[in-house]
Amino acid sequence: MATLEPAKKQFTPAMGYHFLTGLYDVTVSLTMPENRIRQRLVTELAPQSREAILEFGFGTGQNLIRIHQRNAHTNLRGLDIDPKVKALAAKKLAKFGLDLPLDLYDGGVFPYADNSFDKVVSSLVFHQLSKEGKFAALAEIQRVLKPGGRLVIGDWGQPSSYRMRMAFYTVQLLDGFRTTTDNVKGLMPVYMEMQGFTDVQEPDYIDTWLGTYAYYTGICQKASLMRK
Repeated sequence: MATLEPAKKQFTPAMGYHFLTGLYDVTVSLTMPENRIRQRLVTELAPQSREAILEFGFGTGQNLIRIHQRNAHTNLRGLDIDPKVKALAAKKLAKFGLDLPLDLYDGGVFPYADNSFDKVVSSLVFHQLSKEGKFAALAEIQRVLKPGGRLVIGDWGQPSSYRMRMAFYTVQLLDGFRTTTDNVKGLMPVYMEMQGFTDVQEPDYIDTWLGTYAYYTGICQKASLMRK
């Protein structure tokens, strides 16, 4: 998925380089148990009818398709920063007869009002964001979620074994050590809590050819933040 950084900064495209964007889906299918990973993400999201759900970093639209297939009565929307990946996603969605809103922005403030969504889901975005970018994105997700809304993140996490740590060097060489080190250290749940999410959990992880893909969940608690 394309990365989202604070406004005016250059973004990192899927797979680290613009010329590799078109190979993203093929690479994922060859290096990861894609069906299992995506289905587990959708199961964790548990889309309900009439819920407003945002995918932060929609990439080529694969997750949006699966969420719609799980429950066609949700109000789905996607946000990304890469025009090239938006074009790929629009074509893929059209093949499934879907015309979901896909929004672009400059990496700063999300183009949505406060309390717009019941849930936000994101996959393979945060490992490409700097520490500052991670906090900025989490702050915006907190803002656009309704009180009690749920965040579901799927991304590279702390390796489950030495073998997984060695495998993840491939991702770090491609996407950079600066942005991926926090993921390797297992800091995403810490950052979520620091940004005000409660009941933060890591319900599951899946080992892949490239490392350990972890799931993180948290609840938006704005009332408690206001009291502080």
